[in-house]
Amino acid sequence: MGNSEGPRTVGVSGGNAASPVGGDAGSTVSNGVASSPSSKHIPVAQELALDMIEGRWNGDRNLTLEDIQLRFQVSRTVAREVARLLSDVGAVTVRRRMGICPQPLDMWSSLNPVVIEWKLHSSRRREALLALTELRLAVEPVAAAKAAERAPIEIRSRMPVLAQEMRKAGESGRLDDFHTMDIEFHSLLLRYSGNDLFAALSDIVATILRGRVEIGMYPRRPQPEALDAHQEVAEGIWRGDPVAARQGMRRIVDEVDDAIARES
Repeated sequence: MGNSEGPRTVGVSGGNAASPVGGDAGSTVSNGVASSPSSKHIPVAQELALDMIEGRWNGDRNLTLEDIQLRFQVSRTVAREVARLLSDVGAVTVRRRMGICPQPLDMWSSLNPVVIEWKLHSSRRREALLALTELRLAVEPVAAAKAAERAPIEIRSRMPVLAQEMRKAGESGRLDDFHTMDIEFHSLLLRYSGNDLFAALSDIVATILRGRVEIGMYPRRPQPEALDAHQEVAEGIWRGDPVAARQGMRRIVDEVDDAIARES
């Protein structure tokens, strides 16, 4: 075959390579993540995604299921799940006789929590965090203000208690507890903002918060200013004061932006 037929498919050739991904009974897809009897496909998909993000695997070559099986020593079923997960988030396309074809990063589902997690574990983590912080700056202050106006009383009353528990955990060095409550805090105000689009971002913000801890871009102890700002948001939501809630949330995300800038 000549080069005119497209990027070359590397690895084992033959009949199987013509159909790199087949159906697999018993698997489902939810939020871009394929569920299967095993989770072995997840770290394999992440490694291949990182290869693409870092430029080690690009559009000059395609893969087959056999390539994935040989490199990672996994079954064909796992290799199919890997290809399916990458395809679900737009990282690859799967074509008969061509194989598994990597796609440019701007074709990926950038708001999928799986893609966010991959980028945060790559050399492009700072770029990803800056972009995600800009998203948070655009959304979370408004969401906090709307939560002050629209959240039910049981949620509004929960916020000051949660902020106080966060302060105690942060000041005493119980960081695991603090981070768990921080995710709950931000998720609640997004989910109870009365805006379905904001609510849909709660998993994304949780991934950002969790990822920042996992990659070591979070202070060993929360800054006092951040604790004060969480308290301001919580009190604003409790009192039904959208201005205070918005201002406090703006302070929180601005502090994150400053922290990322200091890492550069």
